[in-house]
Amino acid sequence: MSQTMGLKSRNEIEEESKWKIDKVYASTEAWEKDFQAVKEKAPKLKEFQGRLGNITDLKEYLKVEEELSRVLEKLYVFAHMKSHEDTSNSEFQTLVNKIDPFMAQFSSYNAFFTPEILSLEDGTIEKMLESDDELKVYDTFFKVLLKEKPHILSKEMEELLASASDCLGASESIYTMLTNADMTFGTIKGENGQDIELTEGNYSSLIKSKDRRVREEAFKLLFSTYKKYENTIATSLTSSLKTFIFYAKTRKYASSLEASLKPNDIPVEVYKNAIQTINNNLKSLHRYVGLKKKLLGLDEIHMYDLYVSVIDIPKQHIEYSDAIEMVKEGLKPLGQEYLDIFDEGIKDGWVDVYENKGKKSGAYSWGSYDTMPYVLLNYNYELNDVSTLAHEMGHSIHSYYTRKEQPYVYGNYTLFCAEVASTTNEILLINDLIHKEQDKNKKLYLINQELEQIRATVYRQLMFAEFELITHETLENGGSLTSDDLDNIWYDLNKKYFGPEMVVDDEIKIEWARIPHFYSDFYVYQYATGYAAASAFAKSILENGEVAVEKYKGFLKAGGSLYPIDTLKNAGVDMTTSMPLEATIERFNELLDMLEELI
Repeated sequence: MSQTMGLKSRNEIEEESKWKIDKVYASTEAWEKDFQAVKEKAPKLKEFQGRLGNITDLKEYLKVEEELSRVLEKLYVFAHMKSHEDTSNSEFQTLVNKIDPFMAQFSSYNAFFTPEILSLEDGTIEKMLESDDELKVYDTFFKVLLKEKPHILSKEMEELLASASDCLGASESIYTMLTNADMTFGTIKGENGQDIELTEGNYSSLIKSKDRRVREEAFKLLFSTYKKYENTIATSLTSSLKTFIFYAKTRKYASSLEASLKPNDIPVEVYKNAIQTINNNLKSLHRYVGLKKKLLGLDEIHMYDLYVSVIDIPKQHIEYSDAIEMVKEGLKPLGQEYLDIFDEGIKDGWVDVYENKGKKSGAYSWGSYDTMPYVLLNYNYELNDVSTLAHEMGHSIHSYYTRKEQPYVYGNYTLFCAEVASTTNEILLINDLIHKEQDKNKKLYLINQELEQIRATVYRQLMFAEFELITHETLENGGSLTSDDLDNIWYDLNKKYFGPEMVVDDEIKIEWARIPHFYSDFYVYQYATGYAAASAFAKSILENGEVAVEKYKGFLKAGGSLYPIDTLKNAGVDMTTSMPLEATIERFNELLDMLEELI
């Protein structure tokens, strides 16, 4: 079914395997009716400009804005999800082409809101909140907004920055165009001697090849190509960093790191402590490198050996119904209520299961406050697909709890918390599979899967985070960064992280040049903190049972009602300490012990 030739068309997929999106809109005509109604009413938002200092008008604005936004989200989600069922279906692409530009137009109707609220005399909003019970629900919403007041500029300055944003964002656009459109890598010989054109898309498969020659050739060709463009890419990256530093200084933040973290009330120490904690525990990663070298039977382990599987097992064919049972078995520690919600999601049509012609690739959880939390899969009967089901249902059940317990204004959660619930599910699933597996090779395979997850999500992402901190601070302190400087920083980090047994090949020096996330300043650390929080939750749930489950459900129900650090802290995971990350490293060491026992 993974072969395009064998793919069914959308109408050949059985109805019970499709999401029930008709519960949002039964027809295109119903969608059009709501769309026209919102288009007619939305411009009325502009009538509130200059009136938000009046409590009656503020309440009316918030009521109208919520009413319109809720319908608009439904329209947006429906149009995009229907288009994802079959991207060649022009009927739903037409809906996307209508809703996307209107979303931007809608934003322009209420663009006055934040500047106007922040221009009100100090204490005005606080007095309104104290005097009116209906407004009290917005207490956290306004606290978050008002906290940014010191960093909001005059109306004229804000307009100037906004008008220059396209130019200031040019570095990322140039980098994207260079690496996606202009760069080509040439060809290598595949496992069977066939010519394969190397691309960023197939590199991830080739670097896992069991044929070491293929891995080495792919590795050397990819990075030698990036090396040819290193001066251009170095200029592009440093320009992007300088732009972010410029924004941070202009908005009166103490540093670019603070500018990234403070809006979500995350102390800079959370970021720096994560890097310090991982640096204190690099011996565990060094030990893993040594074990991998032994399992692969290598005299020397090189950077291009890092991604190949240490164990081969026969490919499993897992029916979707069996995948559901495997996931439920893994999630049993979360209690009957959680399992009942999972069952409800499966039976009520949250999930679009199988691949079909034209269907969007990958997987996601999506929906709006007033819809079911839908899941798109492309289930292909493999173990990885089982894990994906657990992951995406983790997102959806998080959304379910949040929308059930929170008003619309807090009906979502921040990026800092977004991956926690999904990863907790994955960790509980693989823990259960490892615990129950009797076949030695399959057990080795599962253990290595979890080790790789921690290496890639925690160690690797925090190495990225350390690189970002070094580069930003170098420029903030008046230094410069040439391509040689960036190469040397990256090379030294790899030597430090992977330890004495790894041959850190010269080619790896240029790897920083192929990481697009570096154009989203201080973003990647959240993969590591999210995994660490999930690891801490999973450990507590397995060890402490119902008490831990109730705390965890408190996290799932909190949505955006608190800052993310406080949401996690209330549930028993304090990200301002090193404990969650240490719990992840403790698990990494447990897995290494299991691996050593089996080999």
